[in-house]
Amino acid sequence: YFKVSLLQCNYTFKVQFEMWDSDEPVPRVELLKKVKGCDGILCVLTEKIDAQLLEAAGPNLKVVSTMSVGFDHLSLDELKKRGIRVGYTPDVLTDCVAELTVALLLATSRRLIEATHEAKTGGWGTWRTLWLCGHELANSTVGILGLGRIGVAIAERLKPFKVKKFIYTDVAPRPELANMIEAEYVSFDELAKQSDFLAVCCALTPETHGICNWNLFSKMKKNAIFINTSRGGVVNQEDLYEALSTGLIAGAGLDVTTPEPLPTHHPLFTLKNCVILPHIASASYTTRNAMSALAANNLLAGLRGEPMPKELKL
Repeated sequence: YFKVSLLQCNYTFKVQFEMWDSDEPVPRVELLKKVKGCDGILCVLTEKIDAQLLEAAGPNLKVVSTMSVGFDHLSLDELKKRGIRVGYTPDVLTDCVAELTVALLLATSRRLIEATHEAKTGGWGTWRTLWLCGHELANSTVGILGLGRIGVAIAERLKPFKVKKFIYTDVAPRPELANMIEAEYVSFDELAKQSDFLAVCCALTPETHGICNWNLFSKMKKNAIFINTSRGGVVNQEDLYEALSTGLIAGAGLDVTTPEPLPTHHPLFTLKNCVILPHIASASYTTRNAMSALAANNLLAGLRGEPMPKELKL
């Protein structure tokens, strides 16, 4: 995080900042102490910006800039109540997240993690007819739960694999985006029933919390692959474990979980048909640099009272 204070001398705009210089999250007690009296905060998604922190910061706080596209770690009602502006970093990570989603989909559907393990541990013997067989994208139906920029980018990358049809569901039809990928709007139940591959791209909101549960998994095909690169909270992980362990669905690839990090003893880690990544969808040098620059520019614009490059309207 950055703690920022303002110095204005005549027409000179200066910023004093204090930085937590570690890859590890700042301890909560330390964060609450350091934000006192600051004018701005630049945070990442590991920092919970809630009423307690805002009270600790005090009345000088004008802007919070998060280096993320998601904002479920921010108490938006509390920020709005205090008139604090919020910056975030959409768009710059779209391509990177879409790439990782496709990679995770392929790794899960073609059982690449299992295959690597077999090659390393002596399981690779003579050729066997159905050994490590997976599921192809060609002639498949790909479903997207929550069609936004990232959902469109995923579909654009999957189209060359000869996907037969793209379908999606959202709170309402999104014809402008859907037309870009020739996607058909369907109900939530139809999304579950028709999808051979289901990519979750929705934001975490009270309405989407736990939406991927037994009701969804029980309607999916037995050969279906479930992929989540949005937020862990949209998935009921106990229901997902049951669906995977009983063969209700074929496999799942997760870049996000609840909690994060997911404890190593979690039952999902015991399943060969579940690929779990440590929330790395935006982890490319290009994207992280772009996110950093945008978050910093949002912060500075907010402190100057100017329009932010990307402001979250509260």
